[in-house]
Amino acid sequence: MDIHVYDTYVEAKDGHTMHFDVITNVKDHQKAIQYAKEWLKSINESDAKVTTEECQFCHTQGAPQPIANEIQQKGYFIQKMEGCP
Repeated sequence: MDIHVYDTYVEAKDGHTMHFDVITNVKDHQKAIQYAKEWLKSINESDAKVTTEECQFCHTQGAPQPIANEIQQKGYFIQKMEGCP
């Protein structure tokens, strides 16, 4: 499975920056933003601003099996990088 990685930086409620990748099996920028918002809501950060400015396409690569499995189940995978709970 090829996956598409969207590099995402958003400001949390307390002002710190959260850096994470939204990883999908479909190269669709609007879907990536939707998935970012869905994940942010799940961590009680639903007010965080996510647009094409905060969430940008980075690259395409092959998927490791654990990531492919989660994408098949949920449609996306969040790779937490910095400042994420």
